[in-house]
Amino acid sequence: MDITWYGHSCFRITERGQTTVVTDPYHADIGLSELKIKGDVVTISHDDLGHNAVDLVKGQQYSLRGPGEYEIGGVFIRGIAMHTVTNDIVSPNVAYMIEYDNNLTVLHLGGLKHVPDQSTIEELGEVTVLLLPVGGGSGLRPTEAADVIAVIEPSYVVPMHYAQPGLKFDLEPVDKFLKAVGVSKAVEEDMLRVTAGTLPEQPQVVLLTPAQE
Repeated sequence: MDITWYGHSCFRITERGQTTVVTDPYHADIGLSELKIKGDVVTISHDDLGHNAVDLVKGQQYSLRGPGEYEIGGVFIRGIAMHTVTNDIVSPNVAYMIEYDNNLTVLHLGGLKHVPDQSTIEELGEVTVLLLPVGGGSGLRPTEAADVIAVIEPSYVVPMHYAQPGLKFDLEPVDKFLKAVGVSKAVEEDMLRVTAGTLPEQPQVVLLTPAQE
């Protein structure tokens, strides 16, 4: 399974011969380069310019925007409501668990702003790769993100939703998250390739370099 980051909260998840999933495509209005990406299925965590640019994904056949269970082209996708409530104001957010037939799973937490309770964590099951907002704003702050890793215990953690050159809104730099999890130097890759037989015993943080097709 290959995971490529396109900036902000947008990833492309591919497995040879299976459905390609794109998460939270963004509009260039947020300050990043125009998105050029292809995929079969698009998942939208919440309705915001930084997360809902479905029309920019070439070749897409399905767009998922809410909780539910979906099986598309051999890939099982579960949308999980993880809304945030602040002063009785609900901020909608849907996390997506994406599972391929080799039992590798990817959990994209969208705009999660709180540490999920234990019952929610138990319902998730095993998480191979956690795509985790770490820069605050409409997502987890660095220390909260560190707490989420501790309760989910994934094999890999890929930070997202943090400060990038050009972004028109303020987010914390990824270095603050790395400090919160005690990582002095994270592994940096153009793409994360995950195979079932070679998973690390402890959560490994991987920084991905934004790609453009």
